Formats: sequence, C-alpha cells, structure tokens
Amino acid sequence: MTQPTPAHTRICPTCDGFPTVAIDTGTRHRNGTRKTLHINCPTCRGTGHTTAATLARRTQVAA
Repeated sequence: MTQPTPAHTRICPTCDGFPTVAIDTGTRHRNGTRKTLHINCPTCRGTGHTTAATLARRTQVAA
C-alpha cells in the first residue's frame, strides 16, 4: 500500500498553518457590520510557515 507524500513546507507549530484569525469583538460599526480584529501568529508573523531563521531566533530567546 502506498504512503501519502508529506508536505514539503514546514507548518508553524504554534498556529498549525492557520496564521491569521478574525476575532469578533461583539460590537458593531455605524453601518451595522461587526467590528473584528485580525490577529497574526506571533511565531510565524502571519506566514503559516517556519523557516530556519525563525526557529533559530526562537531557540535563542528561549535559552
């Protein structure tokens, strides 16, 4: 039985590849649309992928 081919990109372990989220604040603009906040992952900075430089920077901060 064949094995699936793994992805060739490194997915961010913090956000699991979902780097940007929209959070509803519960309030509305004057025109009736909801106010939302768009938040990026602090580890990958909204890219969804990790790089060697990002991992190196994170390990230096942790040490």
